[in-house]
Amino acid sequence: MASKSVGQSYKRFDGETSYDAIVIGSGIGGLACALLLAKYGRKKVIVLERHYTAGGFTHTFKRPDYEWDVGVHYIGDVGDGSSATRRMFDELSGGRLEWAPMPRVYDRIILGQNAFDLVAGKEALREQLESSFPRESSAIGRYFERVRELTRSANGYFAEKAVPAPIAWLAGGLMRRRFMRLASRTTRDVLEELTDDQRLIAVLTGQFGDYGLPPGQSSFAIHAMVAHHYFGGGFYPVGGSAEIAAEVGHEIEQRGGSILISAEVKRIVVEGTNAVGVEMIDGRVLRAPIVVSDAGAANTLDRLLGQIGEPLEHLRRQVKSIGPAASHLCLYLGCRDSDEELGTQGTNLWIYPDEKHDENVARFLRDPNAPLPLAYISFPSRKDPSFQERYPGRSTIEILTLASYDWFAAWENESWHKRGEAYETLKRQFTQRLLDILFEHVPQVEGKIDHCELSTPLSTRTFTSYAKGEIYGLNHTPERFRARSLRPRTPIRGLYLTGQDICTCGVAGAMFGGALTASSVLGRNLMSRIVGS
Repeated sequence: MASKSVGQSYKRFDGETSYDAIVIGSGIGGLACALLLAKYGRKKVIVLERHYTAGGFTHTFKRPDYEWDVGVHYIGDVGDGSSATRRMFDELSGGRLEWAPMPRVYDRIILGQNAFDLVAGKEALREQLESSFPRESSAIGRYFERVRELTRSANGYFAEKAVPAPIAWLAGGLMRRRFMRLASRTTRDVLEELTDDQRLIAVLTGQFGDYGLPPGQSSFAIHAMVAHHYFGGGFYPVGGSAEIAAEVGHEIEQRGGSILISAEVKRIVVEGTNAVGVEMIDGRVLRAPIVVSDAGAANTLDRLLGQIGEPLEHLRRQVKSIGPAASHLCLYLGCRDSDEELGTQGTNLWIYPDEKHDENVARFLRDPNAPLPLAYISFPSRKDPSFQERYPGRSTIEILTLASYDWFAAWENESWHKRGEAYETLKRQFTQRLLDILFEHVPQVEGKIDHCELSTPLSTRTFTSYAKGEIYGLNHTPERFRARSLRPRTPIRGLYLTGQDICTCGVAGAMFGGALTASSVLGRNLMSRIVGS
């Protein structure tokens, strides 16, 4: 099993200042792009990460006797060795990543007092849904047809992002047409054509926390891709999510690349209309004819390219119009008993007050004292079969919910752990509300909690530089999927975007974003070579 640390400190770096490609950010999109550029383009690549650990939302953090993931709560589509997601992970990790299957019931959707299980296997899931909603068999069948229609049309849509501009101009509309027929509509619009059973709609959209928007706002594209992603069940990386960055980082370094941590980029250096490198926060300039940003589209445009005007104005307007995705709270818990002793299972719990997802989210974002619109409970230690080897007799739990950045904006200029008593009081209030939900649904852990720590949107902002503490980049609305400017190549020659903003959110989405960008840079269809699509 790989060491979970990757990269070297920028302060100790005394290497060259000229490279073939510079990648800003070490999330899975940046790492994937860097490795593919090194492997298939033989580029000398350097990855720059402002955080003190590499991996973006795949990294983990530790406290005495405990360890938690921060973004990899489960992965789908890796149980079948021939699936696109599994083949891409194997490509990036040299096949060394191991995946532990979650229970057959990978997600449980709880609406008030009623629970509905999502089970592994598309046909098994369909049967499970039909047993819960026997009068909706026809609607459920048509739902699976809509998901299949959307996912089968996705290859053309995403390929159009990477092809050369003349091809995109000539054939782009045709490549996108089938996908956009459903992607241009909200999830609720599509589902309400199939059924008027609001509880069924609420169950089908019960994973909306995986992309941050309730059904009345999300594009059906992101809903269908996430739902399809988990049809084969959920999986977790053995050894924890940090194994992902460790293995991909190892592959990069084996090909002569470098990964630097605590390496903050001040700006992207542009001469004329060409990106030529980056200026670091200490004034040092690293040069390369290819600069790839995995810092997020808004971050790249506003923070790293603020001095660049006219060439980027159309892209800036589109990014601003789409807006940032949801912010969140996450409560990290450590228990002084193992999962086996506590009797906890690996099934994720999605807990809602009732079936009114859109109304509940809107009410809560207007009033933080309103009932929580959702609580997602994950048991990472139970999902990882190696956890007990590393932390014997311990277990971990995470509880997430949505939040508004505005509730915490008053403290945005204060330092981490030094935001004052009012901030800590607000955190304690949310902590207790999340614990109350946990104890209601997992009562056996009450009195067993040894460590309790809440992250807020300011925590996310501190470690990722996302201005509003968003974890999913840009909102996954219909408008986002209509935006043709969200592609790897930018109007600045030599400057590319990668990660979730040019593909979709989540680890798999960001990873495929890295592959799209590498394909665009090299002018080669790497997706076809790697996954056969």
